[in-house]
Formats: sequence, C-alpha cells, structure tokens
Amino acid sequence: MKPVDENDRRSGIFTGDDPFVIAQGWLDEAMKSEPNDANAIALATVDADGLPNARMVLLKEIEPAAFVFYTNYNSCKAGELDNAGKAAFVMHWKSLRRQIRVRGEISCEDGPQADAYYKSRSLKSRLGAWASQQSEPLSSRTHLMAEVAKIAASKGINPERPPFWGGYRLIPSEIEFWADGSHRLHDRFVWRRSDITAAWHVSRLNP
Repeated sequence: MKPVDENDRRSGIFTGDDPFVIAQGWLDEAMKSEPNDANAIALATVDADGLPNARMVLLKEIEPAAFVFYTNYNSCKAGELDNAGKAAFVMHWKSLRRQIRVRGEISCEDGPQADAYYKSRSLKSRLGAWASQQSEPLSSRTHLMAEVAKIAASKGINPERPPFWGGYRLIPSEIEFWADGSHRLHDRFVWRRSDITAAWHVSRLNP
C-alpha cells in the first residue's frame, strides 16, 4: 500500500488498512443514526448506447472483497450490468454527513448465498419477486396484486427463489471515503488499484 504523507496521515474515521472494514464500520454507525434504509445505494449503470442510468437499491452485504445486492435478472438494471460488466454506486448519509463512492467490476451471485438471502425475506417480498415483471409496463396496481395472489395460491408459504432473481457482486477497483468539512473543505481519501487483484494505493483528494 502506498503510504500517506506523514504530515497528512489518515486518522479517526478514516483509519484502517482495509477499505471494506472501514466501509462496514461506517455503515454500522449509519444504521444507528439514519431514519430509513441506511444501506441504500444509488447504483449507476450505462445502457448499450452509453447513456447513464441510476436508481436506489439496498446493499445487502459487505464481503471481505466485494459489495452484494439483489434484483430481478430480467430488469433494466440487470441487463445493463450484464452488458457492461461494470458499475458504480454511492452511499450517502445525511445524519453522519458522509458518503462512500465505489466503482468496479460486476459478477453474478446465483447460488446458495442468493438462496439463503431470498429465504430471509418476508413471505410477501418473496411472492412479490415472482409476481413482478420488473421494468416492464404495468396496466394497474390491481393487476399486480392479482398476480401476487395467484403466485401465493400456486407457490404456498415457502416459495423457492425464482430463476430470474438473484444477486450481483461489485468487486471494486476504486473506493472513496468522503466526510463533510467546515467551509466546504471536505476530507476525501480514495483507495485505488490497477485491477481487482492488485494492491491498494491510498491518496487524499482535494475537496
């Protein structure tokens, strides 16, 4: 790891040799102060023409080397993730006046880990995953609720994970930690590496 200048060494909330541990610490702190969805991320993708897209999704796990979230594989976002193989997101907490920005490569999580997370969801959420044709036109909410009722009748109280629903893992090549500073003189430290197998280099950035 590239050392930080002795006169500007990271300290306090930025301290640590592992960015995933720092990120988990910030998220744990935000869980105590944010009124809703402290794990919400603004996920950015691009379509086949390079036009950006962004939407809020829930981050479900910070692994030792990746960030994991779940969605419908037939959705617009999933198509863009599969096509580009790369994505970015930002987590912002107003209560802490901090944010984390992440960019990197995307891989699918379509195995036992996805099954386990699906089973941990409420029954209504599991049924909803089957009923919703995510991103497709919908005639009415009444129609959607009728589809949920049909799925409930056919799948029962223990539906299996839909084959079109699962997780994505974002393996970062860049992670930036930002904290609000007085007079807009914010603190920013970015962790970068040339590829997902390389060592991290840490730099302080101008506000």
